[in-house]
Amino acid sequence: MSSSWSRPAVSPETSGLLIARAHDELLAGNDDGRLDDVRPLVQESWRRSLASLVGPEGLPSLDLASNELEAYRRGHPLAGVMDMIRSLLLPGSAEESGVVVAVGDASGRLLWVEGDRHIRALTGGMGFVAGANWAEDAVGTSAPGTALTLDRSVQIRGAEHFNRLVQPWSCTAAPVHDPETRGLLGVIDVTGGCEAVTPQAQLLVDATARAIESEILVARLRAQHAPPPRRSAPARALLRILGRDRALLEAGGASVELSARHAEILLLLAVHREGLSAEALSEAVYGHPAVETLRPEMVRLRRALVPVAPGLVPASRPYRLPAELETDAQQMLSLLDRGAHRVALAAYAGPVLPDSEAPGVVEVRESVRSTLREALLAEAGVDVLLAYAETSDARDDEEVLRLCLELVPARSPKRAGLVARLERLERE
Repeated sequence: MSSSWSRPAVSPETSGLLIARAHDELLAGNDDGRLDDVRPLVQESWRRSLASLVGPEGLPSLDLASNELEAYRRGHPLAGVMDMIRSLLLPGSAEESGVVVAVGDASGRLLWVEGDRHIRALTGGMGFVAGANWAEDAVGTSAPGTALTLDRSVQIRGAEHFNRLVQPWSCTAAPVHDPETRGLLGVIDVTGGCEAVTPQAQLLVDATARAIESEILVARLRAQHAPPPRRSAPARALLRILGRDRALLEAGGASVELSARHAEILLLLAVHREGLSAEALSEAVYGHPAVETLRPEMVRLRRALVPVAPGLVPASRPYRLPAELETDAQQMLSLLDRGAHRVALAAYAGPVLPDSEAPGVVEVRESVRSTLREALLAEAGVDVLLAYAETSDARDDEEVLRLCLELVPARSPKRAGLVARLERLERE
């Protein structure tokens, strides 16, 4: 633990149990006396969360996919001060700092999440990852979202979080303002154990926010005669293939459901960005060289794409896509890479084009399935593993079931069901 984070000398005034009970009373629609023992700031945030129809155990949405995230944060005003944030809040060995530092935009979307490797693996399970929306009206009471709502620094301790999945953690956050207009630029947050909500932690986070604002102003003064940077957001194109026999293509605000064959071809071209020869693509689609069959299918695919996604009309020699096409399978794998196992599993709607027998699609399907399985077996918590064990991919997976049995508490009522499933598999 870095010396910047000192543990509190006294325990919180209100116990976590009392706060949790008050939270449950509010969710039940009861305004009993226990709520009086909860800080007014938290009470008001809970009520705003209820009014926004935030669920008490929901996962945040991933508002920025991997390609969008990289492009967006490169042009964000806080990108130029990230080294300063790291030096002030993550001195020494950031990977063993004992806290996670997140930087988000003015809408509450997290752009950077860095710090202690172990804590990032745990908080990633509740969706605390880059690209996720942590605004108050999206996930309820939390330091980054509530700090943006109130436009001031906030500390949220354990059970004060509206979302039960977040209640093991405590956090301190402060908004960052444009030094000239005073408009919101974003938020910085420190998340961890009780050390993340000490008075010293709040002073440090507040001071960091002020230092950031000063640095932004100095950088502007230095560059006031330089031409403004050219920024262009790439048009987003997404192919939804998880759990779908007929893929859904979303591009430029429009969407179209593709035929099974067109879905297979577009997926293979999205995976092979360098392009495929007519012979290689026909083998991946039909299982044997069938160039004469493939060519008229490509003509029909081009005609289908022109009205909705002209920028994706495939080029020839080799067949390739002229623009990037992301798939929901890639998004799910990106979540796994960021440690957001629970969110990744929720995003896994099923196997890739499950009814397709095209060899190239089968290869993609098995790669996605095995990557998800190995990541969850290696790193996921027991709750996520139990949820995975209920999916069609893992319902009869003996290794997954045995690991769940090993991880669940000795007195968990779920043990009996796991034992019964394992015994059934052994009989079969």
